[in-house]
Amino acid sequence: MSVRVEGLTKNYGEQKAVDNLSFHVEKGQILGFLGPNGAGKSTTMKILTGYLVPTEGFVEIDGLDVQAFPKEIRQRIGYLPENNPLYGDMYIKEYLHFVAGFYEIKNITARVSEVIDLVGLTPEKHKKIGELSKGYKQRVGLAQAIIHDPQVLILDEPTTGLDPNQLMEIRSLIKDLGKEKTLIFSTHIMQEVNALCDRVLIIKNGQVLANDTLQNLQASLQGEWITTVTFEGLFTLENFKNIKNVKRILPINKQTIQVITPPGVDVRSLIFKQAVQDNTVIIGLEQERRSVEEIFQKLTGS
Repeated sequence: MSVRVEGLTKNYGEQKAVDNLSFHVEKGQILGFLGPNGAGKSTTMKILTGYLVPTEGFVEIDGLDVQAFPKEIRQRIGYLPENNPLYGDMYIKEYLHFVAGFYEIKNITARVSEVIDLVGLTPEKHKKIGELSKGYKQRVGLAQAIIHDPQVLILDEPTTGLDPNQLMEIRSLIKDLGKEKTLIFSTHIMQEVNALCDRVLIIKNGQVLANDTLQNLQASLQGEWITTVTFEGLFTLENFKNIKNVKRILPINKQTIQVITPPGVDVRSLIFKQAVQDNTVIIGLEQERRSVEEIFQKLTGS
């Protein structure tokens, strides 16, 4: 189930929160939605869910206009907002039964139990929501977003407040959900992007700065790729200069060289094959690329 956004603009008086934003996400893709604070991420997500009406442009989910078919859209999407609104006086099961009732789910009791297990709420399932830690409240929010088995998931900062063990579990869950669903999530945790995303959308001042795979962004912004090779003992420098697409080689010391290639050209396997052919032992092989943080900072100026 695809999500299509075309020319999306949202004005608040004289201020443009979203400015002519366009992108497309297919089923089975996880899109990381990045941008500095105030970039327009949360506003965009609220428009995707139908909560806000755009000033211009449109959003289609599974070919349906979000504004024209609100009831059908709500059945197709699950949404975890940035500020997770929960009823603190309700028990977890009670709350999820309440939410499930809106979607006319058959066998609600079985589905609630399934989702509680899925998001790791089992140890706390008999508690009131107000008694939960921030991390477990976030899990309740994720549970309500997937209770009706939506085909599109829109998650605004889904791992906020989770400890390292909870992070691993929720990342694994998001990764599994992304295999069968269309998933868009915003985050300020750059490790999440490396761990989860098929593509990255970076915006600033409501405008698209980048929309591509992380690998392509690394290639386009790197300038050159540098592969540092450390050998055990002697090696023949000239043989490595002849590897395809190598621009130049910089000797660092008697055992280490840096192999320079154009952006996007990975020659590590060719280096290894040449070492085997020369009967030379490699004890270190490391490729330098821009991290997600560097890409974000370069594009946003943050």
